Amino acid sequence: MICKLALKSADSSGGSLAVVRDFELRLVNVESFVQTTATCMQHRANAVDRKFEDLKNEIEEKVVEVNHGFEELDSKSKMLEKKLGELGAVEFLRKEDLDEFRMIARDAVENEIQRFGADGVGRVDYALSAGGGMVVRHSEPFIFEKGRRWFRMISLTRVYRDSEKMLKPSFGEPSECFPLKGDSGFVEIRLRTTIIPEAVTLEHVDKAVAYDRSSASRNCRVYGWHEGLQSVETVKIFLLAEFTYNLEKSNVQTFNVLDLVGSALVNTVRLHVESNHGNPFHTCICRLRVHGHEPIFNNGDMYF
Repeated sequence: MICKLALKSADSSGGSLAVVRDFELRLVNVESFVQTTATCMQHRANAVDRKFEDLKNEIEEKVVEVNHGFEELDSKSKMLEKKLGELGAVEFLRKEDLDEFRMIARDAVENEIQRFGADGVGRVDYALSAGGGMVVRHSEPFIFEKGRRWFRMISLTRVYRDSEKMLKPSFGEPSECFPLKGDSGFVEIRLRTTIIPEAVTLEHVDKAVAYDRSSASRNCRVYGWHEGLQSVETVKIFLLAEFTYNLEKSNVQTFNVLDLVGSALVNTVRLHVESNHGNPFHTCICRLRVHGHEPIFNNGDMYF
C-alpha cells in the first residue's frame, strides 16, 4: 500500500523511476532495522524474564530456609521450656544436705577464730615474754633522740627494756618493734623452758599500715643451744633455720626447723639478721616466736 501511494505520488508529481527505486531501498532498510530492533528487544525481554525467574527461585529457597530455621528454633524453645519445667520440679538440696553444709561452714569459721585467738598461728610460742621468755643480748640498738631516749637500758645487762617488744603481740601496728642499728644485727632470747624446736615465726608491720618496710629483716639465720647442760666451752650450737623474709607474702611468716636438727634440746636462740630490705640506718624486728614441744621426763629418762 505504501508502495502504491509512493508510485502514485511519483506519477502525479512526474518523478522518475530512479526516485521510486531509491525510495524502495530506503523502505527495505527501515523494515530491516525495525525487525532487528524488535528481535533485540525480544531477547532483552527474555533475559529479564529469566532474571526474574532466577530471583523468584532464590527467594523461594531463602523462604524455605528461613521457615526451616523457625521450625528448629521453635523445637529448641519447646525443649528448653520442657527442661526448665523439669528443673523447677527438682529439689537441688535436701534439708539434710543444707544443714550439713551450714555445719561445715560454721566449723571452718570457728576454727579460724580460734586460730586467730591462739596468737594468729595456732602454735605455742616459747619466746613469749608473758610466758617467761626474755631478751638476754642484742646488737647495738638504733637510738632515737627527741629530747630524751626512747629506749631505756638496764645497766647490768645492757639490754634495752623496749627490746621486749620483740616478744610481745604487736598486732601488726607501726612502731611496735625493736630497731637494731644498721642493715644487720642479732638478738638472743632465753626461752621459757627447754624445748625440742620445730619452727620459728618472724613478723613485721603489715603492708596495709606500714609507712616504710625497707627496715624489715630479709636474709636470716636462727641458731639454738642449751645453756646449763654443758660448760660454755663445750656447748653445741645448732643452725635451726635459714630463710628469707618475703615482703610480698603475709606479714607473719613461719619457717620450719631444719631436719638435721633432729631432737636437739635448746633453751636459747639467736636470730641473726644478715641483711634487711634496703634501709641502711636500722633494721626493725617486730616479733620473733619460737615453736616446738617440751620433752617428757619419766624416772630420769627423757622421751621426745
